[in-house]
Amino acid sequence: MNTITPLLLIGGMFILTYFISIRPQKKRQKEDQQLRENLQIGDEITTIGGIVGRIVTIKEDSIIIETGADRTKMRLMRWAVQTNNTATEKLKAEREAAKKAAEEAKQARIEEAKNKKNKSSEDKK
Repeated sequence: MNTITPLLLIGGMFILTYFISIRPQKKRQKEDQQLRENLQIGDEITTIGGIVGRIVTIKEDSIIIETGADRTKMRLMRWAVQTNNTATEKLKAEREAAKKAAEEAKQARIEEAKNKKNKSSEDKK
């Protein structure tokens, strides 16, 4: 029993380390890879270096973006893309629309309950 306890503690530490640090990191890497694979022409992106631009051309391992008012073109590697601002804006707009729809549905339920209450009080009279 005394020899098994330290082995169980070490095993538990490895399992804890996996779930706290390794698994979330792999999940983030997978999401980043998916973001880079789903880039489309016309998307506005931000690079790791902070450069903001719109995608003009997509190649196998690189992209060409336009930046600024003078439309300067830059060639970047796909791994340099940090965020897709267009996708982020779409997601934010969808969330706001869903929130607004939920609020409208809630108001409709409240008004319906008030109408039922008024009808039942009128029926009692």
